[in-house]
Amino acid sequence: MCGICGFVGAGNRDNLISMNEALIHRGPDACGLWHDVQEAVYLGHRRLSIIDLSGGAQPMWTADAALGVVFNGEIYNHLELREELIRNGHRFLTDHSDTEVLLHGYRQWGPELPSRLNGMWAFALYDRKRREIFISRDRFGKKPLYYSSQNQTFAFASELRALIRHPQITAEIYGGSLKKYFAYGYIPAPSTLYRQIFKLSGGHNLLFKIDTMTCQVSKYWDFILEPFEHMPKNPEETWSEELRELRPAHAEELGVE
Repeated sequence: MCGICGFVGAGNRDNLISMNEALIHRGPDACGLWHDVQEAVYLGHRRLSIIDLSGGAQPMWTADAALGVVFNGEIYNHLELREELIRNGHRFLTDHSDTEVLLHGYRQWGPELPSRLNGMWAFALYDRKRREIFISRDRFGKKPLYYSSQNQTFAFASELRALIRHPQITAEIYGGSLKKYFAYGYIPAPSTLYRQIFKLSGGHNLLFKIDTMTCQVSKYWDFILEPFEHMPKNPEETWSEELRELRPAHAEELGVE
């Protein structure tokens, strides 16, 4: 478990430190802070070291420093993706960091990257050339991610307690969310307890454009309850026949009917 936070707009390094300290219980092993005063971009990370203990410090950057990322989670298929990216000409600085796979994967596939990932994640990737921040959350929302855009400031964090430490983020309790909590026992995403503060839903991405201070949320995956795209007209008869065809040749000898 790690923690990420950051903001664009009004604020300073002390605000970032305060947000990051609120996440220390999520990442006691290391603290990573980065900021660009001229661009007003701030990124923070609390790390619990699991993979690539010596070379996985964050924020992590590409060799040309064009892309940077803060990441909470684990990418299960990072070795397979790494091999594919190497075949496509990418050169890695680490031996087996799943964080670095996100950087090269975004450079190769852009916003289509989350669709290729198998794992649990919440990450924020800063594209310095395009002046964008790309944020993604895993399909089932295993890893948390909250965000808000207020008072000419866009901020995000793994937990509400970190997000509301930024002085430009107003934490006003929203009555509609309280009603949902008492009705359901929880507050469904994208709502949170606070007005103008949201939870990024599982299976969604968020693209924040720095020049216009606007964000766009999009869905990259949806959970479908139906197990088949096309149901046969007589499913029991059709599937029973398929099972008979798949029955081993020696089934009768084993007493299987």
